[in-house]
Formats: sequence, structure tokens, C-alpha cells
Amino acid sequence: MIDYRLHTPLPAADIARLFDASGIKRPTGDLSRIARMFANANLVVSAWSGEQLVGVCRALTDFSYCCYLSDLAVDRAFQHRGIGRELVARVQAAVGDEVSIVLLSAPGAMDYYPRLGFEKLDNGFVLRRQR
Repeated sequence: MIDYRLHTPLPAADIARLFDASGIKRPTGDLSRIARMFANANLVVSAWSGEQLVGVCRALTDFSYCCYLSDLAVDRAFQHRGIGRELVARVQAAVGDEVSIVLLSAPGAMDYYPRLGFEKLDNGFVLRRQR
């Protein structure tokens, strides 16, 4: 059974382990940066199998108009069980139906998000991080 939690404090080492186990590319060797990423997010939903963190969704939102979904990660050993779908559904429930959810997809996940109801956009821009 998977337990979903909203705004539960997450140790940076547990997040880094999950990111590595999920295949998502994040700066997992820099735990202080991982900690800052989550300390400054205002919407975090996590998935647990017992006491093991197996999924996480991190977002930044104004709860009124826009939500940027910046991380969606599920441990590979727990993928294909609907955990990612449920994490996104819980973000949607938290922000409500007045809020658009936007994200940047990893190249390998481009086929995943349309299955969750996301539509591909062609009108986005990015200024890439330097490191």
C-alpha cells in the first residue's frame, strides 16, 4: 500500500536517493542544493511505502492561476503502479481547477505526460541555468 503525504518534511539525502533510483537527472551530489530546492517549494506531495520514500512531486504555485511542476520522480522499483499519476492528481486537487499546471519534460518522459492529460505546447521559452 502506498501512503501519500502533503508537505511532509523530506531529508535531502532521502530525496537524492529517490532521484537516483528514479533516473531523473538532478544535482544529487549537492545535498545543500537539494535541500534548498525543497525548502523553497510551496507544494510537495510525497509517496511512501512504509517508511521508504518512493515518489515525490515538487511544485511552485500561486494557488490562483499557475503551478509549475518542477519534479515528478518515482523509484524505478515502484514505477508502473500509478504512483506518478496519483502524485499529479494530488497536486491538481491542491491547486484547484482555476490553476494551470505547466512543466518541462525530460526527453525520455515526453510520451508519459500526455497520458496524464497534459497537452504539448509550442509557445514556451527558457533561459537555461549555468550550472
